[in-house]
Amino acid sequence: MSGRLYVVSTPIGNLEDITYRAVRILKEADWIACEDTRTTRRLLDYYGIATRAISYHEHNETERAAELIARIEQGENGALVSDAGTPLLSDPGYRVVHAAAEAGIRIEPVPGPSALLAALVVSGLPTDQFHFAGFLPAKQGQRRHLLESLADETATLIFYEAPHRILETLEDIGAILGKRNIVVARELTKLYEEVLRGTAAEISASLASRDLIRGEFVVLIGKALEPAAAEVPIEVMIDALIGAGVDRMEAMKTVARERGLSKREIYKLISGPPGPKIKPGARN
Repeated sequence: MSGRLYVVSTPIGNLEDITYRAVRILKEADWIACEDTRTTRRLLDYYGIATRAISYHEHNETERAAELIARIEQGENGALVSDAGTPLLSDPGYRVVHAAAEAGIRIEPVPGPSALLAALVVSGLPTDQFHFAGFLPAKQGQRRHLLESLADETATLIFYEAPHRILETLEDIGAILGKRNIVVARELTKLYEEVLRGTAAEISASLASRDLIRGEFVVLIGKALEPAAAEVPIEVMIDALIGAGVDRMEAMKTVARERGLSKREIYKLISGPPGPKIKPGARN
């Protein structure tokens, strides 16, 4: 008789953030598949769990998935965990779960911590709809393209970001999405947990003033603010973005989005009506 695969959420920082059921499942399982056995072993030792840990990660997941599925089909019960939080969310594990589903194996979730949900519920941003997009692309061009594609999204946007890219990312968010409510959470549930709120520029300035930026970040972006800035002349808005280092065409696109206009309309507005043509050498 085939065994089961349990997808078990583990703490994202504070080791006390684990359910009674998760501890029991990890103790009763025949094995625990984890990204890094050393990281998971710290959790297991804390709760006196002696279950064998088997490593799986992005480099061996395809081969390991076949081995784990074969074990379950022989009657073993396995638990799948990530280094922290809920498996598969920007972590390995998809291939194992997909293969188990294809094989008709029973898969049971054991819910628990998730960095994106922890950040969302303390953000103060709307929670009725959210769009989680994992890690933003490392290359600026790809990152800006993705942000542009989400500019009209009405749900709260959620991303993960690394500490060495957070300032670049905030700059791109400000340039592409304009003035919005931003929340940046770092070190959630850990000793130095911090939640920063403000515009992209304000949060960037706060982080840039530090000697060192540490921790994994969750970045949340609210809906576009109603432009009370509608009174601000379009030329002034474009000049301000250009002054902040944004390309002129990019600045025009950003202002067009914020004002609900096309780029062609923006160009006509800032160009103004054509004036009378004066022949060279003509005098008034």
